[in-house]
Amino acid sequence: MTVQHVVLVTGAAGFVGARVTARLAATSGVRVVATDLRPPEAPQWPDTVRFEALDIRDPALAELMSEAQVTSVVHLASVVTPPPGMSREVQETIDVGGTGNVLAACRQAGVAHLTVTSSGAAYGYHADNRVPLCETDALRGNAAFAYADHKRRVEQMLAQWRDEYPQLKQLVLRPGTILGTGVNNQITGLFERPFLLGVAGSDSPFVFIRDEDVVNIIVRGVLEQCTGIYNLAGEGWLGMRELARLLGKPLLPVPAAVIRGMIRLLSLLRLTRLEPAQVDFLRYRPVLDNTALRESFGYTPVPSREVFLQWAQGRGLLDKSDPGP
Repeated sequence: MTVQHVVLVTGAAGFVGARVTARLAATSGVRVVATDLRPPEAPQWPDTVRFEALDIRDPALAELMSEAQVTSVVHLASVVTPPPGMSREVQETIDVGGTGNVLAACRQAGVAHLTVTSSGAAYGYHADNRVPLCETDALRGNAAFAYADHKRRVEQMLAQWRDEYPQLKQLVLRPGTILGTGVNNQITGLFERPFLLGVAGSDSPFVFIRDEDVVNIIVRGVLEQCTGIYNLAGEGWLGMRELARLLGKPLLPVPAAVIRGMIRLLSLLRLTRLEPAQVDFLRYRPVLDNTALRESFGYTPVPSREVFLQWAQGRGLLDKSDPGP
């Protein structure tokens, strides 16, 4: 087999990373080097995948890229839900410092193409966000949210590298809320409670992207060496009222000031790592426009509503009395 692409995947043991690694490894002409702190509990990869336990902050990353003759990198490693005890400073060294190390390693090893998963969170959670947001809108990731703040700073770094090192072609992806079989995070936790918690006066819009669509887009981007910046979201969005109706659950709208007070109290008791300002995470969710993804990249994902219905049906959460679309 003639090898056309040697792809290194960071965060390969993660939910999306494991699927991207498996798909690339099953593609003719592709050799995969998977990196993470540890392998996944149940690897889905063929024996041809080379796994290296490596921190993205490790300077040895450049040596690995050079030795393996890597041509493309898919950078997925990121702190989404920090484990207990992980400080904001450590998260920054991983998200921002780690991405800087990946970029430096790509340059040192002569890598030609880099795919980075950013996030819709990079736009920030603001009352005056445009609806919907397109890729040319300002990135204003809130300082109060480590994840949003770090994604904004990572994208600023990527923009600087595009100017100073254009030889490294970049594909930057900004997903909305990813849903699929096996997805368990703070967002899905909101939907699995007996009731949905909302912020009074805000419908808290959600845009969804199917996990399989994210994998398809990343793999296609690598194989075709695509460049550009794209929002990843299904068409349309769903507010908390609609989500509650589909799930057949009551919606409990609570004033923002009350939620802030509750978080403040829980923080004093050390029962939560949230901060009062983070109520805006639910209050002002960024709505992503997918026009560029459909018209420029040439990929049409499953609409947001259908993504949510498929996920909820798989969890047995759908309201049986709801007639559907």
